[in-house]
Amino acid sequence: MAVNLVNVEQVSKVYGTRALLDGVSLGVSEGDRIGVVGRNGDGKTTLIRMLAKLEEADTGRVTHNGGLRLGVLTQHDSLDPTATIRHEVIGDLEDHEWAGSAKIRDVLTGLFGGLALPGFEHGLDTVIAPLSGGERRRIALAKLLIAEQDLIVLDEPTNHLDVEGISWLAGHLRTRRSALVCVTHDRWFLDQVCTRMWDVQRGSVHEYEGGYSDYVFARAERERIAATEESKRQNLMRKELAWLRRGAPARTSKPRYRIEAANELIADVPPPRDTSELMKFANARLGKTVFDLEDVTVQAGPKTLLTHLTWQLGPGDRIGLVGVNGAGKTSLLRALTEASRSQGDVQPAAGRIVVGKTVKLAYLSQEVAELDPNLRVLEAVQQVRDRVDLGKGREMTAGQLCEQFGFAKEKQWTPVGDLSGGERRRLQILRLLMDEPNVLFLDEPTNDLDIETLTQLEDLLDGWPGSMIVISHDRFFVERTTDRVMALLGDQALRMLPRGIDEYIERRQRMEETATPASAAASSAPRPAPAEAISPQAARAAKKELQKVERQLDKMSTRETTLHAQIADNATDFEKVAQLDAELRELVAERDVLEMRWLDLAEEA
Repeated sequence: MAVNLVNVEQVSKVYGTRALLDGVSLGVSEGDRIGVVGRNGDGKTTLIRMLAKLEEADTGRVTHNGGLRLGVLTQHDSLDPTATIRHEVIGDLEDHEWAGSAKIRDVLTGLFGGLALPGFEHGLDTVIAPLSGGERRRIALAKLLIAEQDLIVLDEPTNHLDVEGISWLAGHLRTRRSALVCVTHDRWFLDQVCTRMWDVQRGSVHEYEGGYSDYVFARAERERIAATEESKRQNLMRKELAWLRRGAPARTSKPRYRIEAANELIADVPPPRDTSELMKFANARLGKTVFDLEDVTVQAGPKTLLTHLTWQLGPGDRIGLVGVNGAGKTSLLRALTEASRSQGDVQPAAGRIVVGKTVKLAYLSQEVAELDPNLRVLEAVQQVRDRVDLGKGREMTAGQLCEQFGFAKEKQWTPVGDLSGGERRRLQILRLLMDEPNVLFLDEPTNDLDIETLTQLEDLLDGWPGSMIVISHDRFFVERTTDRVMALLGDQALRMLPRGIDEYIERRQRMEETATPASAAASSAPRPAPAEAISPQAARAAKKELQKVERQLDKMSTRETTLHAQIADNATDFEKVAQLDAELRELVAERDVLEMRWLDLAEEA
């Protein structure tokens, strides 16, 4: 029988006139891996702080098992700014002692990319004071994970981690023996790590077995029983459930709940996006040209990030952009933005960016735009526009869109200066959408947003007709809102990934595995003869052909989607279905051949 580590008994907490938690009773036992979800401001952080005895409850009590070894990652670290990373993370261990620990080596490599901490000028001997918040966050996480604990409590552990770092952290936590309680808005991470969920809402905490996908199934089933059929139809949870069941069925490894009931609930729910219809609408709004890049070089100061980039962002394209930190994701968006705002007059260091005449770009940067703190929320939105056309006949007033983004009617009259960081992020996205752009650049849009707001944003983007590039470390959001994934792998090239983020992780792992042996053997192994090396001209030709193949694969993907839709539309016409099916099979065979050619070229380019 599992040992009980923490008991929370009839705990209540009131702020002002609002009860964040009201008579909550919970427990954490050995082996538990619990994910905590809920809207911003509903008490998730307050709950785990009381669980860790960092904050006192107004009523009730929290008891810890005797001798409990507890590790806590809060949103604000307690690192000594005058100390070095070595002192905070490694402590007094000699080099041969910590280097001999597989656990310490794994943590340093997973969070910092190597034992020498390549991102820090002086490695382990770097002083903490001048470091950024993201760097300090990784140091605090490393310090926590290197220690031994019975229970780890983590508040937003994926903040400031890239896709690879999040993937590593998920794998690391799965193999640890420590119990875990974790607040995060990263749904992929919750699915990978957690076996139970706590949903904090309106003063109560609802418990669910399984990860995030199981939680969605169970919550939808509960609402199916409790609500009428029509009210269920209006619930966005059905749409996300449809995505989880159809778009990513492998996410749920433990189908404990009535999956038959879940399938019945979504039987008449269409796919999240009608891709063909959106493409038609986007073509009408944007024409043939959005952004055409010809032999472009992108630089950040003296550093060259991308070279000889020839690529097209077409009407209706929805691209997820991933890559190592510093590879040029944000710099690429800024280069496109500068070309758009100057009507093509501002060009990159080399090459040319052609901007479509009808392009109306909205760029959500990582920085939250400053607004007059005395403005009310609704006034800040109405400054842009009173009504917005969201495409496909959907029109909303500023107030309606505010409500959809979690600003209830009374909240719409709150001064901007009184909003939290997450609420300001929501307001920033709202103002962008109110301006009716036809091209969206979203750079880390999920920062500070709770899961319910992310679901609302995904729903809006499902019907949004335009071209879009999303940079995000949130795998769920990227997979949910985009149709293709492209990557910057740090080799000054942009590559399409037919298998998405899974392929990106695999390629990065292969690069890291070959980098160490290659560098170790560099001094002893003879250099290849010039005749054996790929010439710059051949590499450039391979790169151009690679980009051509990527465009062909894009067209094939669009055609495949159209064929599936036509087969569904002509389901009763067997002769027509047979004809379309034959065309689809031929298309799939051609795509398989083209993907093999793409893989060959990717090795050469």
